[in-house]
Amino acid sequence: MEKNDVINFKALERELQAALAADEKYQRENAAKLRAVEQRVPSYEEFRGIVLASHLKPLDQKDKIRGKGLVPWNCHTTRERTFEDVATEIPQETSPFQPVTSAEFYRDWRRHLRGGPERYQALLQLGGPKLSHLFQMDVGFGLLGELLVALAEHVRLSDRAAVLEILHSLANTGRFTLNLSLLSQAERESCQNLFQKLQAMGTPRPMQEGLSLEEPSAGLQGEEGLLQELRGLYGLH
Repeated sequence: MEKNDVINFKALERELQAALAADEKYQRENAAKLRAVEQRVPSYEEFRGIVLASHLKPLDQKDKIRGKGLVPWNCHTTRERTFEDVATEIPQETSPFQPVTSAEFYRDWRRHLRGGPERYQALLQLGGPKLSHLFQMDVGFGLLGELLVALAEHVRLSDRAAVLEILHSLANTGRFTLNLSLLSQAERESCQNLFQKLQAMGTPRPMQEGLSLEEPSAGLQGEEGLLQELRGLYGLH
């Protein structure tokens, strides 16, 4: 067997453990989200706190705290690395963004795609149909706002049709209305800004200065109809 054919079982095991940890985290936070909705929490901050604390377990009578050191009650709200962070680390390798499950998307989006341009290109690479398949059940907690921000900050005229398709796919994911209602003020403003840019991109331009406007093509007319439909779905009337 040649060297190139040798399987790195340790790397495969680390990747498997990372995928399992990411999936467990997604399921745990999703369950916490549903509990928070059932409890009808009064504010977004309380809702967020419930989700961030979903990894905590109640102490048993036999559990004892030794030592006098102070330990943060919720390690996910600190900047310190946790055991879960270390356990889910995998080697940083350059590879296409091709998640197979929503948990893989959530993991790679947060861990490997840090910059806005990278996130925008990743969304275009996946496209609307793939995103619709990944998020059939639900878009992960807080993820919808991040997707909208990435689109708003980097949308280009040449990508207009693709971005509209992505927005349409997201609007048809599970619990979309709930996730939309949980957007922060900044994320809502980004969403509004995104639609304003898309609207401006579809405005016909004069063929020559002082002459009548160009007639919109059939494709552009279809995009305008989709844009107006999406404005209603995203609560922008």
